[in-house]
Amino acid sequence: MPLQLAATFRERIAQSARPLAGMWVCSGSPLVAEICAGAGLDWLLIDTEHSPNGLESTLAQLQAVAAYPTTPVVRAPVGDVVTVKQLLDLGAQNLLIPMVSTADQAREMVAAVRYPPRGVRGVGSALARAARWNRVDDYLGAADAHVSLYVQIETVAGVEAAADIAAVDGIDGVFVGPSDLAASMGLLGQQTHPDVEAAVMRTFDAVRAAGTPVGVNAFDPELADRYLGAGASFILVGADVALLARGSEGLAARYAPVEGGERESY
Repeated sequence: MPLQLAATFRERIAQSARPLAGMWVCSGSPLVAEICAGAGLDWLLIDTEHSPNGLESTLAQLQAVAAYPTTPVVRAPVGDVVTVKQLLDLGAQNLLIPMVSTADQAREMVAAVRYPPRGVRGVGSALARAARWNRVDDYLGAADAHVSLYVQIETVAGVEAAADIAAVDGIDGVFVGPSDLAASMGLLGQQTHPDVEAAVMRTFDAVRAAGTPVGVNAFDPELADRYLGAGASFILVGADVALLARGSEGLAARYAPVEGGERESY
């Protein structure tokens, strides 16, 4: 009997009556990914750009999350055709590509996720988890329906090109990264700065005008609420490593106080 793949992130967004809330999974641990997958959030972002993740650990996390209704999205380390092919073949149905600042870059990524003649994705479905080793009926013919593609705007140039990026055929959504955007604006580490927030809002307006879903990263609850009010269709509101770091620090502050209030850093 042919196997059925899970719904894509594109389908989840289209079918949801509210914005989808998710969190980063940056630990590289399948166990942590599974704990997060069972928390009740809509989606998880498995990060391979700033986290200790390679193909093997990403595969293990996708396998761990697959038993739960949350939707995994994998952020590639870079917009590279070969890397995209490998992530797709190991079964990542939903990809986020960082640092996309032009429509040409967006078109290159669309080509990377599509088979010829519409794209340049290498054909290896018989060998790959993506098609469950050819157990998914007509995977090659229906591959576009099984993959959703999101690009990340993180620079001043990207903000200026947001409308053109969002209008590229095959781009299912745009995700705004305030941290790198702040750095691009000369405001390193100030992702909640009013100028950065204003740039995010301009990006929202441009992307939504193109009819494309837009999302954003916002750990600050008040800022997250403002972005949701401005029309974000999907949002990240926390990270596994940040929750562990702040939670363990809270335990230490309560039960293992340090004289003078200064703890040695490592």
